[in-house]
Amino acid sequence: MKNHVSAILISVTVIISVLILANTYKNRNRTNDIIHVTGLGKQDFTSDLIVWSGSFVRKNMTLKTAYDELKKDQEEIKQYLVDKGVAPGEIVFTAVVIDKQYEYSYDQSGKQSQTFSGYQLTQIVTIESKEVDKIEKVSRLVTELINQGVEFYSSPPQYYYTGLAELKVEMIASATEDARLRAEKIAENSGAAIGKLRFARMGIFQIIAQNSNEGYSWGGTFNTSSKMKTATITMKLQFGIQ
Repeated sequence: MKNHVSAILISVTVIISVLILANTYKNRNRTNDIIHVTGLGKQDFTSDLIVWSGSFVRKNMTLKTAYDELKKDQEEIKQYLVDKGVAPGEIVFTAVVIDKQYEYSYDQSGKQSQTFSGYQLTQIVTIESKEVDKIEKVSRLVTELINQGVEFYSSPPQYYYTGLAELKVEMIASATEDARLRAEKIAENSGAAIGKLRFARMGIFQIIAQNSNEGYSWGGTFNTSSKMKTATITMKLQFGIQ
């Protein structure tokens, strides 16, 4: 009798163990039922802020004379910009940089000697404005200052967008929706449906010039040389399957 009962208990134990293992295996497979998708958010936009700068130089054997000449150039540059419609409050001049310059020569024995050649004074003017088209035009015409005797060097304008924070939020939403639609399509073609979102990770925000072959970078690209830009961002999502 005892042997009969023991056999029954062993059989029941085996059946329970098999059921537990089967359920564990089933649940393990269920956790692997995940769809991995990547969504893209993309938006073209036009910069609404321009930063443009240029430098001007004067050189003279006497420091005071060089400074007086540079000061005169500064006044002419400011007046020129104001005449072009630039607001005085947008015109910023940096501190003057003074560089003592020398000319070097060698004698027949190869010994070097230096001769003081004068003081070179440099100053930079910068304009930051939301009147992008106006400042862009000024940056192209500023060489007119050369005809006034000003040694002026213009730098390429830099373009920015003040609504970047809001744009990022919109693009994240767009990329997330794009990823969801992709997941739904994959599940539909497989005869299933997507479940809860299991994982989400935002990619790198990239800004490049519109209609360009400018490459992306792992750390993110932030183009400032083009007024017309294209921003992109990706969202990597994982959905469960029902």
